[in-house]
Amino acid sequence: MTIEEAQTQVDQWIKTIGVRYFSELTNMACLTEEVGELARVIARKYGDQSFKNGEDCNIEEEIADVLWVLICLANQTGVNLTEAFEKTIEKKTNRDKERHINNPKLY
Repeated sequence: MTIEEAQTQVDQWIKTIGVRYFSELTNMACLTEEVGELARVIARKYGDQSFKNGEDCNIEEEIADVLWVLICLANQTGVNLTEAFEKTIEKKTNRDKERHINNPKLY
């Protein structure tokens, strides 16, 4: 699935099953919530915390939830994620092409 296809699929789901998009502000709050849930799982799997009884290591689900809300925000604000991501890759490449290679902390 391409990013464009994902944006289309989310939009179709919202319009047929989800009724309508939540407001941008609500989706921003939802994104914050989903990132927090992902952080909790990562803290328990890779950090010093342990899972509580009944908690699962559902990193895939939490990352997908973050992606879902990001796509919703992109759709409702008119952002083409494919174009935006391509621009970000170009920006990072131009800005960081020598920075990381010359960083002794990465070796």
